[in-house]
Formats: sequence, structure tokens, C-alpha cells
Amino acid sequence: MDWTARYPEGVNGTGASVRHTQERSRGRSRGPRPVRRGPTIVDVARRAGVSKGAVSFALNDRPGVAPQTRDRILAAARELGWQPSTRARALSRSRAFAVGLAMRRAPELLGADPFFPQFLAGVESVLAERGSALVLQVVADDDEAEASSYRRLASQGRVDGVFLNDLRVEERRFGLLAGLGLPAVAVGRPTGPCPFPVVTVDDRQGVAGIVAHLLGLGHRRVAFVGGTEGYVHSLSRRTAWRQALEAAGVAPGPELTADFTGPGGAAATRALLELSHPPTAIVYANDVMAIAGTGVAIGLGLEVPGDLSVTGFDDVPLAAHVAPPLTTVRQDAMAWGRAAATVLLAADEGRPVPDVELPPASPVFRASTGPPRPE
Repeated sequence: MDWTARYPEGVNGTGASVRHTQERSRGRSRGPRPVRRGPTIVDVARRAGVSKGAVSFALNDRPGVAPQTRDRILAAARELGWQPSTRARALSRSRAFAVGLAMRRAPELLGADPFFPQFLAGVESVLAERGSALVLQVVADDDEAEASSYRRLASQGRVDGVFLNDLRVEERRFGLLAGLGLPAVAVGRPTGPCPFPVVTVDDRQGVAGIVAHLLGLGHRRVAFVGGTEGYVHSLSRRTAWRQALEAAGVAPGPELTADFTGPGGAAATRALLELSHPPTAIVYANDVMAIAGTGVAIGLGLEVPGDLSVTGFDDVPLAAHVAPPLTTVRQDAMAWGRAAATVLLAADEGRPVPDVELPPASPVFRASTGPPRPE
């Protein structure tokens, strides 16, 4: 383009800037520099000596291309530094390149639970490598609100699959998602048949190990503070606590149901300590409630673990740094997130996916547990 013809008085209205530009560009081609673009499938096709259609089939891992040709195309793409366009991939394959997670809980409760940030970090570490995104929706604690969320995700084509967290004892989402044709992965251990692949951790071994530890210290009044009723993990942890005591010939101590939150754990602890024969140890269904319960006990003038031993579940990062450091059950939330994302993406691609059993949860013994005082 002839800048002098378009701007006879110069770019800034003075003639001087044009002359200066002409002098600097003397001996070189005039006009704006071409915008540098990345390699396209046309470039890959030219390098590999094949058609654009063959390149598209090979790069999208579709059948119809000979193995040697596919290898040549992939090598050409690597040499050129070709990167797929997420938008183009979505349009060509009718995929969203996103997965969904609908959390049925109040936002303030979600933010107070340290487990989920770690789980989501594991999920994102896999999605980032695969060029996929996470669509997170927090919905009301209502069956219809949750079902509507899944229907919208499916009908609008916003996600290629979903995570099913917080499995329920009476799980209704399996039939809903199967009817919607939406791939899914169940995160947890279903109590009945599940049409989707499962990624789970055996939390019962960890709870049994905690109970054995308390019995070995001499405790016989071991109480339990559980999480929200209806969740599979609430039931499995309470059942493991009860079975471990009964197997040792010890009557299960009092048990109360809370909601996995700090306030819920604090209220349950206060109720237990007001009993005429309070427990000497309390097993909590998660660390948040255990830490809150420890605060209540200390506020009432009790020593932990001198007057009351306290245990949690999850081994969140804070557990090792409270006073006293918390005895708990460790499960790797990030590994759980990574495994769940890997399985969901494989299921979306139509590959056969077996269930995944991660290493069982295991006890971590710290200073919040000790022998009971002699009576």
C-alpha cells in the first residue's frame, strides 16, 4: 500500500513522518508487514504430501487413514508446530471440549470444604493438558433444580460429559443422565448398579484403622459425628466406625448427624460433651468438623487429647498445622480428581473404561489422640 498516496500530509499531519518512514524503508518492500500466522492443515497436508481430508482424519484420530500415512501426517504436524484450534475442533466434531460438575450445595458450604479445591485442582491438571475446560454449576439443594441443570448442560451442548460427585444412597441421577445420553463418571462407591465408570476410594479401611488406634490407647466410649444423611460416604464412614467397634466387642458410643460444616461439627460436639457420660474420643466424618469440635472442647476447658481424643477424615492441608495437630484419615483428593477427569475424557471418546480403585484411605496419627484419663 502507498502510504504517501493515502496520507499526502503524513500520518500525523506533517509530511515529516512520511518522509522519515520512506527513508527508513528505502531498499525494502513498502507497506505493512504481513501478520504471522501459525501453520494450518493445508501446510501439514503439503508437508506430508496428502490431502486436507486425510490430515483431518489423522489429527482427529478417525479411521480411514493407513497407519504409515497417519504417522507421516503426525510427524509433519510436529515438525511444523501445528496446534489444534479448540473452536474448529468443536465445530467439526460437534463437541464442546468442556466437562461439567453440578454441585448441589450452598456456595458458602462449598467454599468451606477444603476437599473440593484439591479435587478440582486434580481435574484441571488433566483438562489443561487435553485442551478441555470445566463448567462448574452450583445448584440449590433440590432434586428438580439439579435435574434441570443437567438437562440444560445436555440440551445446550455445553459439555461432553459430567462428574457425579456426592453420590447418594438412593441415586436418581444415573437414570437421568443415561436418558440424556450424557457420558459421566461416578466419583465414589455406588450402593447399587451404575451405568457409568466409577472412580472410588475405600474409606472404610481408614476409619477402621482410626478406631483400632483409639481402642489400643484404651478408649471405650468412642462417639461418632457424621455428615449429611443420604450421602454414600456419610453412610460408609459411619458403618465402618460401628463395625470396627462391634468387631472388637465394644458397644458403639453415641452418634450424631451433622452436615460436614464447622458450625455443624461444633454443635454436635457440644451436645456430646453435655451428656452425663460424655465420650473420651470422637471420630468425625471430616476434618472441618473435627477442627471445629476441638475448638469447642478447648473452649469448655478440656484438654485435647488429655480429656478428649479427636480424629478427622480427609487430611486437608490445615490438619497438620492446627493445635494439636489432627489425627485423621488421608485420601488423595488431587489424585482422585486426576483419575476422574482421565476416565471421563476416555468415556467421552467412546473408549472402553474400567472402574478405577485408588489406594485406600489410611490413618495418619498425630497429637490429637492419646490415652484416656483413668476414671
